Amino acid sequence: MKPTVRRRALIALIAAATTLTLAGAAQAQSTLDAAKEAGFIRVGFANEAPFGFATPAGTLTGESPEVVKAIMAKLGVPQVDGVLTEFGSLIPGLQAGRFDIVAAGMFVNPARCEQVAFSEPTYGIGQGMLVAKGNPKEIVDYATFAENPDLKLAVMAGAVEAGYAADAGVAESQLVLLPDQASLVAAVTAGRADAAALTALSIADMASKNPETEAVKPFGEVAGKSVVGHGAVAFRKEDTDLLEAFNAELETFLGSEEHLALVTPHGFGADYMPTKTTAELCAGE
Repeated sequence: MKPTVRRRALIALIAAATTLTLAGAAQAQSTLDAAKEAGFIRVGFANEAPFGFATPAGTLTGESPEVVKAIMAKLGVPQVDGVLTEFGSLIPGLQAGRFDIVAAGMFVNPARCEQVAFSEPTYGIGQGMLVAKGNPKEIVDYATFAENPDLKLAVMAGAVEAGYAADAGVAESQLVLLPDQASLVAAVTAGRADAAALTALSIADMASKNPETEAVKPFGEVAGKSVVGHGAVAFRKEDTDLLEAFNAELETFLGSEEHLALVTPHGFGADYMPTKTTAELCAGE
């Protein structure tokens, strides 16, 4: 009787050890390894030109997706699939596993650094505002709204512009929170907002496509502080191997002929190279 009990116990121990080994092997596969094996990786984007957007034909492009596609190809992942997501839902979507990378030109700041891990910046750029043709309200920057409480400013939900407005003394009641670029343009052209705030490149792109609007002169300072934003690619904090591999390739890629050829058609280039590191930006410097 005793040998049978021992034998059963041994079998049970072997089965348990096998289960743990298989579970450990499954857990050991990183996001990068899984992407290499599958041949593709999913990225979240917010349809904000020129940072990350889909063409009418459905092609994922823009500054950030083009950089991601180039780097992932160097890492052995030939295909990058886009998952369209509202900007304010990009970080929650990344954390929930809807996609593995955020390729939306997202600005690096201390609050976001607590939630996600950023690559080194891929560009640096100032702010702009979209106004009705002729700029009838004579809008210059955020200070214009702080000085006139009757004015309404459209900003994208989850983007940095709402924070810049608060820093400049713009009341929360003056803000019109909207989900995407198309909504910002519609708000300005319909008169529901007197201006829309976004990065200078996005505003220039929006104005070029909408003859009823124009862009104010770009500016790089709000309330005495620099607002030259630095965009980067976002990863889950636990995906350290993917981040490290990405950054290693990015170091030699940024500023190369290949890099500039990919991003210049989107309005970026040698004049928009980053001037700060992610560590500095996460520290609020």
